[in-house]
Order: sequence, then C-alpha cells, then structure tokens
Amino acid sequence: MGLSLFGSLNCFSESAMTSPSLEKVPFVDLSWQHEPLKAEIAQAVAAVLQRGDFILGEAVAAFEAAFAAACGVEQAVGVGCGTDAIAFGLTACGIGAGDEVLLPANTFVATLIGVLRAGATPVLVDCQGDTALMDLAAAERAITSQTRAIVPVHLYGQMVSPQALLSLAQRHDLLIFEDAAQAHLAQREGYRAGSVGSAAAFSFYPSKNLGALGDGGMLVTQQAAVAQTVKSLRNYGATRKYYHTEPTGTNSRLDTLQAAVLHLKLPHLAQWNQARSQLAQHYDHHLKPLAKQGIVPIRNDSGAGHVYHLYVIRVTPHCPVERTTLQMAVEAAGIQTGIHYPVPCHLQPAFQNLGYGAGDFPQAEALSQEILSLPMYPGLTPAQIERVVSVLYDQVTQASLSPKAG
Repeated sequence: MGLSLFGSLNCFSESAMTSPSLEKVPFVDLSWQHEPLKAEIAQAVAAVLQRGDFILGEAVAAFEAAFAAACGVEQAVGVGCGTDAIAFGLTACGIGAGDEVLLPANTFVATLIGVLRAGATPVLVDCQGDTALMDLAAAERAITSQTRAIVPVHLYGQMVSPQALLSLAQRHDLLIFEDAAQAHLAQREGYRAGSVGSAAAFSFYPSKNLGALGDGGMLVTQQAAVAQTVKSLRNYGATRKYYHTEPTGTNSRLDTLQAAVLHLKLPHLAQWNQARSQLAQHYDHHLKPLAKQGIVPIRNDSGAGHVYHLYVIRVTPHCPVERTTLQMAVEAAGIQTGIHYPVPCHLQPAFQNLGYGAGDFPQAEALSQEILSLPMYPGLTPAQIERVVSVLYDQVTQASLSPKAG
C-alpha cells in the first residue's frame, strides 16, 4: 500500500490490529491537523524548494526566533532531535566528565542517553506516584559533592514545580536543565516550559503537541553563549565555515523543510493545547465513577497549564482487572492505547552498568505496571472519549462480578 506525505502519519498506533467491524479510536490521529493545513504546508515546502536553502536556511532562523518568543526566552537553536538538544545543551552549559546529573528513573531513555553523551554521570531518582513527576525530595537526598545539575522531565505535558526546582537549585548550587520534550507551551506558577532553568530541550517528533513531518529538536536558553556553543556543536563544531572550535561537534541540524512546517504550525499550538485540556476535562469527568474501582488519572497539579501530550490513567491494585488484561480488552474493542513507559530506565538492559536494580525506585517501578495512556489528540471527539470510558467501565463491571482477571 502506498503512503502519501500526509497519509503516512495519519494514525500513529501503539497497539495491535482490531476487528474491522468495530469503530476504531486511534491513539493519535494527525489527519485533523494536516488536512486543513495541506495547501499552506505545500506552499511552505515550495518556498524552500525555490530558495534552495535546504541546510540552515531562512526558515530555520525564522522558526528559532518564533519558538524562542513562544517559550519566553531569548535564544533557540534547532537540532536534529530532542536527544541532541539534551546532550549539546548540557555540554554548552559546562556539564561533563566528573559531574553528577540528577534525573528521574521514569522517563524515556533519551533523557538518560543525553546525559551520558554529555560525558556526565547520571544519578537516577524516584518519582511521585500520583503525578508521575520527579520527586524533588528524593532528588535532594541523592545530592553529593559531585552533583552539578538536575534534569526535571515535564512528563505527559505537566511541568515539575518551577518554584520547588528553583528553591532546590539555589540551596545546592545546581544548574537546572529542563527536558520539555512533552511540554510545548506548558505553564505552571507563572513560568512557561523552557524558561525555568539555564536551558531546555524540546522534541518535534510527529506525535508531539508541536510535531514535524519527521524528526527535529530545539535547545532554548536565555544565555547567548550557550546558544552559540550549541550552534557550533550541531554543525561539526564550526563557528563559521571550515573553522572548527568544538572537537565533539557533529551533524545535527534542524532541516529547513521541517522548520518551515513547524513555523507554519506554531501559531495553532495554543489552540491545539487548549483543545487537549478540554478533552482531558471530559476524560476526568467521565472517569470519576471508576475511581472506586481503582482506575485513577495521573493527577494534574497545574490546572490549565497542563498541555496533555498524553492522558494517562493508573490501573491500581484495587482494580478488579489487571492492567494487561484491561489493555487487551480495550484494544479488542478497537481502542488503541500505549504505556509510557513499561520499563524504567534503571531496569533497561543497556544501563545495568549504572549499578541500579529492582526495588531501588519503588514508585517508578509500581507506575510502570499500572499506567495506561488513552487516546489523546485535539481531533478526538467527546463521543470517542465516552466510548473509551464506556469500554473501561464495562470491563471493570464484568470483572467485579468474578475473581480478578489476569
């Protein structure tokens, strides 16, 4: 089957095939945003083709300036992916060999890989069970004389408390580097994601709140020197053509075509985020009766500032259905779901050399067995949400009349 430029991204699925006789509810559907913008995207791409500035072209600089302004910072540097934004950003902030960096155990491995690529020593800490956000009290207990930085992950679209972060950083002279890959334009306590620390990393993976038509990332910062170093690192370590000052530089430049598309989408982002928030409220309302049955949404401590990249529930031990059994039943009904993330970083085979083991981070480990990400994207309808919750309700109700499933 052939895939068009827009059709190939229409249904980002993390689930198995379901019966064609059932109306499917996709985990993410990007057609709702691409179809109305198709003509404008084609024009933006045509403009790049006409100029021929495919590498670090006009659209890259324009998008960098617009995204920096949207985040409330002075500088933004486009790179190839969010992982590079973390690695380059930490390096540019002076973090490297011998420096310990605090980060949560329940994050996508890109956060950890970015710290390792900067040459620093990752120190994992546990999370809060009800919000899934980094436990700053646990982070404080993990601080040693070698700790230089903390990388809070604004998970699922909700920021870690800026005031608590700044207080912790001030007490222990720590650099704050935000992983905001899931938190485009998120807000909390008067701060916008990317504006709290020395620098921050964003990802433009297609299913993000602001997604490209491929990979892409961004480093944002208030510091011109940090931005200039990242510009060099992304371009073979060169401050100007054929003049290389950074030995660890590589090729990681945000593609001009992707920048043109992202710049076009950016003005729509606030409206898309608002739609996500409204849909989350719809989920919250309809899921309330299931709380007594052990199905509890991840708690929102940010109000309207939560941008809901993902809508995540916990299938707690009080639920009469095991998480795996419930997920299979939901997907058999044509509803696609995900788990973010099924294996915490400290239990991943690739990172056993860090010296952690099962039981070290009980909250992260418990969450990995309970969390279930439900469909969430601005094109989702209230009727689809009601269907998702209805299927959950039916499964829990049936299971409550028999011994625990699984």
